[in-house]
Amino acid sequence: MKPDMFRKPVTILVGLGFPAEVRNVMDAYRHLAEWPTSFRDMVHSVALKACQAALRGDIDAETARGLFKAFAEKHDLLASETPAIAASRMRGDRDPHVQ
Repeated sequence: MKPDMFRKPVTILVGLGFPAEVRNVMDAYRHLAEWPTSFRDMVHSVALKACQAALRGDIDAETARGLFKAFAEKHDLLASETPAIAASRMRGDRDPHVQ
């Protein structure tokens, strides 16, 4: 496993509520860097600094993952993985309302 990879991805909601898996420090860093300035807070700052430190090799990826997950929880970005969603993804189902 690469040193910046998370053992388990953090699944967050992006865009119009679509789930996306954040699998490594660089993905977490990119998400944090793109977070609107007006919504940035202390939790964002700590998570961003942790990702920068992990990219430099100063801390391990799992520490950065934990702080990124805390950021996602605070901002209601965590996607709950329910069996229905997982089964739908595995079958390749599409929303019938989306064309």
